[in-house]
Amino acid sequence: MRPISLTGGRVLLPGGEATADLRLEDGRVAALDGSARGLRMDASGLLVLPGIVDIHGDAFERQLQPRPGVDFPARLALRDTEAQLLANGITTAFHGVTLSWEPGLRGIETWRALLDALAGDTWTCDMRVHLRWEAYNLDALDTALEAIAGGQVHLLAFNDHTPSILSKLQDPAARARYCERAGMTLPAFRALAERIAAYEPDVPAALDRIGAAARAACIPIASHDDATVAARDGFRARGARICEFPMAEEVAWAARGAGDWVVMGSPNVVRGRSHLGWASAARLAEAGICTALSSDYYYPAMLHAALRLADGALGLARAWALVSTAPADAAGLADRGRIREGSRADVVVVDPRSRRIVATIAGRRLAYLSAEGAARLSLGELLA
Repeated sequence: MRPISLTGGRVLLPGGEATADLRLEDGRVAALDGSARGLRMDASGLLVLPGIVDIHGDAFERQLQPRPGVDFPARLALRDTEAQLLANGITTAFHGVTLSWEPGLRGIETWRALLDALAGDTWTCDMRVHLRWEAYNLDALDTALEAIAGGQVHLLAFNDHTPSILSKLQDPAARARYCERAGMTLPAFRALAERIAAYEPDVPAALDRIGAAARAACIPIASHDDATVAARDGFRARGARICEFPMAEEVAWAARGAGDWVVMGSPNVVRGRSHLGWASAARLAEAGICTALSSDYYYPAMLHAALRLADGALGLARAWALVSTAPADAAGLADRGRIREGSRADVVVVDPRSRRIVATIAGRRLAYLSAEGAARLSLGELLA
């Protein structure tokens, strides 16, 4: 990568905001001074921020299956997903890939196809695997353990949606959605669900095994959609120090009181409420209980959630940390989430007036450039 220099921008540094020139070289932040060279962008009037780290996003599922029963190849889906990520300033993305007993979109074949596609191509966004392990999926336990041991999983989350699915099979609309997603008839899906439900006595031991494997591989562990403090305590005992999307505020408060990371969805902040009626992410972020935000199901929400919180009591530095520094730290990634010499050259340039991404620099590449960003380039520096 030729050097890229961003001049005159308002740079968010670990110590706060400062007008500075930033030079990126060899995939790293090389200098925070006036030694601009290479491709130059006039960043005056713009924010220069650490790249967004999305610790949990599953919007890629809509590229895999844009309509029920309509599937596309994993590599094609991920290419389109990567373009969306970079256009929204996301430079590190943990894809929340559900490995469930359900066939189809969240089944084992899709799991294998996604792992193969991620390994079989070169990506500009650092795309990682957040394994959402469905607790009752004992049939695929060895598959999950093999992927963890092989370094294909970068974060493990304990999911336990099976009891909810079983209860919702009495609802005609809900069971139709499950059958469409799995590509099965209702009798076949019901029979499968009843067989899986019989695994209940063996679920705790399976959770112990996969938790131990994740700890041995030194990957972070989360629990997902915790309904009660007792459930959260049980997952913490298995090594889960990330509480993502707690269903009740008392769960979030208890997790934070135990020193855990509490991750909530950016769409919750942007929309002003949870789409499921759960806890308010904005209120908990302002209280210091929500410590990181994710895209959840909508990539554009991360930028806008952070800027919305920045307008309030948090200010820019604390609000932006929720989408950069904090998720990087929770995931154990010390080389990103901050702009400092030697860190990864993951930077997003934002117009604070229009709240649009002007440019995204990911690793060694100028990965996304808007029309405004193109107009700010010094093309005469291309050969420097």
